[in-house]
Amino acid sequence: MSESSLTEMAKAKVSVAIAILYQDNKFLMQLRDDIPTIWYPGYWGFFGGHIELGETPEIAVVREVMEEINYEMPMPESYMVRESDEVIRYVFHAPLTVGLSELVLSEGWDFDLVTVEELKQGCRFSVKANQVRPIGPPHAEILLKFAAEYF
Repeated sequence: MSESSLTEMAKAKVSVAIAILYQDNKFLMQLRDDIPTIWYPGYWGFFGGHIELGETPEIAVVREVMEEINYEMPMPESYMVRESDEVIRYVFHAPLTVGLSELVLSEGWDFDLVTVEELKQGCRFSVKANQVRPIGPPHAEILLKFAAEYF
């Protein structure tokens, strides 16, 4: 394999499908595990994850949400595709139609509904962590744009 092919492979972007889940003008967010090898460790972020080989983004977001919080999303609607140098984010939205007590967190440190004001501040308190933790900047940016358009 040529050096340029190896360089291109190293630059391959990760594709993820993520969910904006909303209820009462608030957004369900996950406090990500505080593991240095993951994206945005210890930050509040979206539920969702990597798109597996052969999966569509729509199937991936439904699968990831089920795996992470045991929630069967209503049919997700595409909101945007946001691309950076490292990642392509396929962003979907759907209402959260159950109470938080009905969700089972299987991935992450904590989860809760986050307000627009907290998004603007860029941080939120976690009861489980017993500390204020930052909100991932791309996550806050996407949610603030969504809130301005839909709420």
